Amino acid sequence: MITRFEELDWQPTPIGDLMLRRRTEPAVGREIYEVKLGDEYLMSSLFTVAEEELANLGLAAVEGDELTVLVGGLGLGYTAVAALRDHRVRELTVIDRLGAVIDWHERKLLPASTALVTDARTTLVEDDFFAVMRSEPAEGRGGYSAILLDVDHSPRHQLDPTHADLYNAAGLRALDRHLAPRGVFALWSDDPPDDDFMVEMNAVFDATAAHVVDFDNPVTGGVSSNTVYVGRSRG
Repeated sequence: MITRFEELDWQPTPIGDLMLRRRTEPAVGREIYEVKLGDEYLMSSLFTVAEEELANLGLAAVEGDELTVLVGGLGLGYTAVAALRDHRVRELTVIDRLGAVIDWHERKLLPASTALVTDARTTLVEDDFFAVMRSEPAEGRGGYSAILLDVDHSPRHQLDPTHADLYNAAGLRALDRHLAPRGVFALWSDDPPDDDFMVEMNAVFDATAAHVVDFDNPVTGGVSSNTVYVGRSRG
């Protein structure tokens, strides 16, 4: 089978050239969508299990109904759409620093786009998630039931060095101000569970866990793994 690439969009950004492309993947015999930032592969629709589990595991730890959820990092949209499948979710806000990514979904270029943008619960916001977490919560607004984050490769490997301050106890405490009492923070990581990061999580949150999410990798013919960290606000 001949591998064919179609560039759907290319735009310069403050953190590198951003490209969305569609290609045929011989290992599965179907089209997949990929995002590159500079020379780095950010995400692929070939591997979405862990992105969806970020929402599933995060929301499974949340108590109650009428949930308000904040997703940091829109990407291909799989985390956000998985969150919308939870009938308890009343409002879903997705923040992405790159307006181009929001534009892809508003133009319905991606498989998850229609389900995401046609759901009345969804609001897409162009902003810097990390700057928002450093800021004081908006006056008069209650905290989020859950904050789900998938931007960097892992707590140790950030796309932008300015993100690093979120992954220590002080940064996590700043994020915690945006959670409702007993709200949940969940984080996707491409690395195995990190004991040092768990120390930082345990300094701020209760009921912390590092879930290893395994999934079949049709390219290698084996099994790959990501990590989803979950912690509950002490409120």
